[in-house]
Amino acid sequence: MRHQYLTDDHEQFRASFASFVEKEMVPHASRWDEAGIVDRELFAAAGSHGFLGFAAPIEDGGGGVDDFRFNQVISEELHRFQVGTAGTGLVLQNDVCLPYFVGLADEEQRKRWLPGICSGELVAAIAMTEPGAGSDLAGMRTSAIPTDGGFVLNGSKTFITNGINADVVIVAAKTDPSLAHRGISLLVVERGMPGFERGRNLDKLGMHAQDTAELFFDNVHVPAENLLGTQGAGFAALVRNLAQERLSIAVTSVCAARAAFELALAYCTEREAFGRPIADFQNTRFRLAEMATEVEIGETFVDRCVEARNRGTLTPETAAMAKYWCTELQGRVVDTAVQLHGGYGFMVEQPVARLYADARASRIFGGTNEIMREVIGRSLVR
Repeated sequence: MRHQYLTDDHEQFRASFASFVEKEMVPHASRWDEAGIVDRELFAAAGSHGFLGFAAPIEDGGGGVDDFRFNQVISEELHRFQVGTAGTGLVLQNDVCLPYFVGLADEEQRKRWLPGICSGELVAAIAMTEPGAGSDLAGMRTSAIPTDGGFVLNGSKTFITNGINADVVIVAAKTDPSLAHRGISLLVVERGMPGFERGRNLDKLGMHAQDTAELFFDNVHVPAENLLGTQGAGFAALVRNLAQERLSIAVTSVCAARAAFELALAYCTEREAFGRPIADFQNTRFRLAEMATEVEIGETFVDRCVEARNRGTLTPETAAMAKYWCTELQGRVVDTAVQLHGGYGFMVEQPVARLYADARASRIFGGTNEIMREVIGRSLVR
């Protein structure tokens, strides 16, 4: 039943990207995990092969194909080759950051930034979360006070994916703190701006190849031409684009669950106990059956959400459902996969153990699952 809506173009894209992953990522994945960051050259290599910015207009260096099925294929292949974490930065650039530049940038900004984002010359990030404000975007304290010719930016952000590698960072800040969420604007901070500093690359439980940083802004002068969209309209832009970000997380979570299931199935077929494969035991078969069914359900739901996104009908509430349910699914399936591996599942060098460590963050980032329940619940009792 998987992906009946994919065309020959998508499958050709899959074959091309699979070849890229096998040649350009698999040989370096362990080194990137140890270093806590991927080589910047990965972005340039991906861009040169057409795997970045394909949703951007052709005249701005993109592929001119705004079809989220291609994004879905990328996530699937990253997890099939067990390099999902190493590809997180690419997914963030395509799925999360690019829509802001495509949808909000004026003509001058598009010409200045989009060709580099599509080629991989520029690595992008988005900075919303703060040490004291996570899912509560209206509670952010970072300020960008208007001044002659631009804004003076002060504050800090944390847990920022691509934070170390990033050349352009979309920063959410209050240009009018008295207006709460209606005073939030989006500014593009560029590498090298005086007063813009990066903290350490954060040491995480999982997702080791993904650089995650603290960012600090000390009287950073951001020119007016780096305002993305309209002043004061940042919160609305964030809410609008969070639907795709949450869909992206749902897609990635289902891909990770599929990978965990397939690892468990292979292990249970090969591993013997009491003189026969453990897959012959009824309890094992039942657990595998549960995993296979749940993954199939998750994939079917995600496919429907991708179709809705392509039609322009994906609502924030449906995206919240996808993010909430698919990340919970990921946690259940990966945990079962570890259990079926027995002691080997607890060994860090095993792919299933890495999937287990990586899975925990999915229920937190992009809005915690508690916030997702609140979004869904409010839509039901208006």
